[in-house]
Amino acid sequence: MLHLPADLQAHAEQQWLRLQARLEPPVQAAFASHQAELTCLFGLSDFIADSCLQYPLMVLELLQSGELYQARRHADYGPRLAAALAGIEDDEAFKCALRRFRRRHMLVIAWRELLGRAQVEESFSHLTALAETLICGARDWLYAKLCRELGTPCNVEGEPQPLLILGMGKLGGGELNFSSDIDLIFTFPEGGQTQGGRRSLENQAFFIRLGQQLIQALHQTTVDGQVFRVDMRLRPFGDAGPLAISFAAMEDYYQNHGRNWERYAMVKARILGPESQHAQELQRLLRPFIFRRYIDFGAIDALRKMKGLIEAEVRRKGLKDNIKLGAGGIREVEFIAQAYQLIRGGREPALQVRHLPAALQALAELGAMPGPSIQGLLEAYRFLRRVENLLQEIADAQTQTLPEGERDRLRLITALGFADWASCYAQLERVMALVHKEFRQVIGQTEEQDDTGASVFWHDLWHGSQETDELARELLATVGEHCQDLAGPLWRFRQESRRRAIGPQGREALARLMPDLLAAVASRPQPGLLFERVEKLLTQILTRSAYLQLLAENPGALNQLLELCAASGVVAEQLARYPILLDELLDPQQLYHPTPLERYRDELRQYLLRVPEEDLEQQMEALRQFKQIQLLKISAADIAGALPLMKVSDHLTWLAEAILEEVVSQAWSQVTARHGLPPQSRETGEKGFCVVAYGKLGGIELGYGSDLDLVFLHGGGAHRGDRR
Repeated sequence: MLHLPADLQAHAEQQWLRLQARLEPPVQAAFASHQAELTCLFGLSDFIADSCLQYPLMVLELLQSGELYQARRHADYGPRLAAALAGIEDDEAFKCALRRFRRRHMLVIAWRELLGRAQVEESFSHLTALAETLICGARDWLYAKLCRELGTPCNVEGEPQPLLILGMGKLGGGELNFSSDIDLIFTFPEGGQTQGGRRSLENQAFFIRLGQQLIQALHQTTVDGQVFRVDMRLRPFGDAGPLAISFAAMEDYYQNHGRNWERYAMVKARILGPESQHAQELQRLLRPFIFRRYIDFGAIDALRKMKGLIEAEVRRKGLKDNIKLGAGGIREVEFIAQAYQLIRGGREPALQVRHLPAALQALAELGAMPGPSIQGLLEAYRFLRRVENLLQEIADAQTQTLPEGERDRLRLITALGFADWASCYAQLERVMALVHKEFRQVIGQTEEQDDTGASVFWHDLWHGSQETDELARELLATVGEHCQDLAGPLWRFRQESRRRAIGPQGREALARLMPDLLAAVASRPQPGLLFERVEKLLTQILTRSAYLQLLAENPGALNQLLELCAASGVVAEQLARYPILLDELLDPQQLYHPTPLERYRDELRQYLLRVPEEDLEQQMEALRQFKQIQLLKISAADIAGALPLMKVSDHLTWLAEAILEEVVSQAWSQVTARHGLPPQSRETGEKGFCVVAYGKLGGIELGYGSDLDLVFLHGGGAHRGDRR
């Protein structure tokens, strides 16, 4: 049992006396055996004390049932709520049942966490499951009621249509905090009309009415309190949009009007309730909007702008000591994880998760962030979320601001186990400083950066309108004679970029990138030749804003690009032909360390696991991508001197063999699926097919531009097989 400071002990004893004064003698006696535990809780939480005063018999039942000692309870929420709502037909009784059900189980959650019987992760899972049970239970009760009154909504084939609810934010991610709003989006599969009512009603009108009643059932404050504050502003078109829309309307909205912040919000979106065919269809519909198939570095800039708006709001409202929105707060941890999810989630299925700790673990496993950084963020996030939960359990109030009053400060440090407020506050400052440092590395700009990211000279040179001769004179006067030959290719590319139809995101990224790139090129030998090589790549990616944003957001990647292009025109050509390889520049440690010879086959198999086996086109594209990625790594190691010439040939040969083996395997699967197995394969289980390499491949002397001289042999007679 926690030891309360004297001030909290005195307050708790006053609450105990208030409770005793309201109880009948038999109930007083039942409560007396739990006095020590209740007094401790009264000192820590007004929510628990008020609940005992309002609903003493509910609390007594909890004390006697043993439920307060059960770690896993959420599986019972559904059946218990169904039993509580069974037989209820009156709206007011329905609302009362929802609110009392919520209070009972919130009491258990707060009780266990405040006394140290539950870790914060247990609270999150139960809070999320409780909210989902209440939302879906209320929806189903109201749906049945409306169907009796108005008829059942059906599509044109006469199939009943359900209301699907997307839980957003921490509800979707399985991390709901103690006193949280719930952000919801309502949708239904198909349009149509109600059947079985006195008159026909459009499906959308039915579901809008259902949504309105559901919001009222959850949001309205009655004598028993409130179930949840409901926020519907994340729906398509926000407050201006209809309360419920069909799948088709939702798909059209996100394809044509969806914004970056909505992608951010959708990362955590989860369809509440049991799995269904309609739920699977909705997930398939939303996935392409959330997770782009290409590397999307525009997400970083979008998140940075969102963070700027939040910081402006914090300043405007004068918020201080806010552990969610302040520098280094909970929101910054979320931004770090979701930036990577939005950037890479389309190509890394492991990142397509809603739970934030799971997303951070996936980043560690993918090597996207250093292990110590991930561990530090996980520990910081857990600590901040625990503080947030404890703050909200004091009075069941939505707050993320550290208390100014002495009593609430004492409550927080007692529950956290600190000796005094100063040590608690110091720990919070250390944790938030760590988070903010990681946030700035991933999303924020460094303090040393100026407004343009480069000198004013290079900024003005790129944005100016000088002709080639004038550019050459300015370069000679400001940078030196060696940069004069930069004028021609620079003027040519500047004209090309202005002629192209580049979207606003791409244009903004190019404006940030070019001054930095030009300054870096000018600092190297033969800047004119180097820029000509880079120009070929830039011309290829001008209308592909994701690649421009990648280079603009990652100085390290830009530096690696220039290193490789300066060292080899062949590599520059390779990058220009296959811009997808730019992603490999993000991690120099991986770039300059080619795959070990014996690992090529395994790496290729792992790479192909990302692609559905039945999608031949994607399988072939993945093979080409794998080849180019590995070829770039071999070239980079060769240029850096990490691989001697003989080893380069070895790597090129082993890479070719791994790809040949996979191609033979895929071809075998396709041919046998269509025509059946040859007789000898049915008997021996072997292919009876081999590839013989000649020339440089056979001699393990393969070069970068080598052809493959191959002969195919088989060991069987005429094919007489069938498909039996």
